Amino acid sequence: MRWSGRGAIVFIRAPVKNESMTVNVRSLETAVPTTKLIQSEARDVFAAQPGLSRLGSRLVNTCFDGAAIETRFTAVEELTTTGRSENPQFYDQETGLLLNPSTKVRNDIFAREATKLFVQASRAALEAAPELNLLDITHLVTVSCTGFFNPGPDYKVVRELGLSPAVQRYHLGFMGCYAAFPALRAAKLFCEADPNAVVLVVCAELCSLHVRTSNNPDTIMGSALFADGAAAAVVTGRPGAEETALLKLDHFETVLTPVGEDSMAWNIGDNGFEMVLGNYVPHIIDDHIVDALEPLLAREPELAALPYTAIPHWAIHPGGRSILDKVQSRLGLSDAQLVPARETLRDFGNMSSATVLFVLKHILEQPLREGDERICSMAFGPGLTVETGLFTKLRQLNGGPANPARLDNAG
Repeated sequence: MRWSGRGAIVFIRAPVKNESMTVNVRSLETAVPTTKLIQSEARDVFAAQPGLSRLGSRLVNTCFDGAAIETRFTAVEELTTTGRSENPQFYDQETGLLLNPSTKVRNDIFAREATKLFVQASRAALEAAPELNLLDITHLVTVSCTGFFNPGPDYKVVRELGLSPAVQRYHLGFMGCYAAFPALRAAKLFCEADPNAVVLVVCAELCSLHVRTSNNPDTIMGSALFADGAAAAVVTGRPGAEETALLKLDHFETVLTPVGEDSMAWNIGDNGFEMVLGNYVPHIIDDHIVDALEPLLAREPELAALPYTAIPHWAIHPGGRSILDKVQSRLGLSDAQLVPARETLRDFGNMSSATVLFVLKHILEQPLREGDERICSMAFGPGLTVETGLFTKLRQLNGGPANPARLDNAG
């Protein structure tokens, strides 16, 4: 796909090998840190900071109250009103002040705490596929945009879980909220290239490491929205795997909108990573969401001919309430079709790349109506990038109970 000189979309499709092969998600599990943030309490802390201007104080209250979030989770225990630390780095309980640690301090915490979430989510996904041995995993794709270290999370997952040291490892770093889609697309391509492949995909984000007090509207919005969480999926096209599969990966597409490069960005600063989240982002999505969906639905002309509401499920990345509102309004979706996205936002906030997998899990846990059901999914990120996916929720949902002993005796 490219943009013509007049701004029109021109789609260029390369041939796809082995499209007839079915690739499924065998398991999908999530994990969050143990520390829960209550949105109203977090609002009061941020609103009480002495450096806020009158406008900044109003923005804090407006952004936190209007985010449609009730709870979030953080790997930084001292960010809660009950947390205690002898040497606080983020929040001083005694003075009520939010502190501003360096990027190194934040990243050191990421290396320690993100590893725990990567491993926890991976272990849960593998336990949910008890018919697979740990040594069956052939590929590992890890995803994060909230920190860096090396040997990285891909290495840590292999070592901590005892995967084969020959596992092919890939890390997608700093892509942002849409990165789960490139990870799943890569997993699908690996499976199409090797029918024996079993791919573990893991997203883990510690967005709360980068919160700070500020009068900047983008920073305030980020502090009101972002949270920590992880999700992992086991993907395979092995014969017989469909008997216990949850989800079929049908198609993926990527679209860059013609505007918005400066409206959503993620930069590295001296005191953490700095979010640029312009208030024009929902309007850009509103203007271009139909064009962004066109190449995905064109994969199945019979589906493209139907109204959007004919697709039962919509797994939309809840980048914020206003984004969900714009998508629902532009596509004419029902309130029920937005429930998975809105409830994920309400209960967990925006966990960047992991969030859309939480939404998909919400949909998978709903009772099936009749037969297989289609899911249209999308996520938005820097660029402005729109990633879309078309999936099938399978009628077979008897993945079986978790079997921890399988992990202990993998060799």
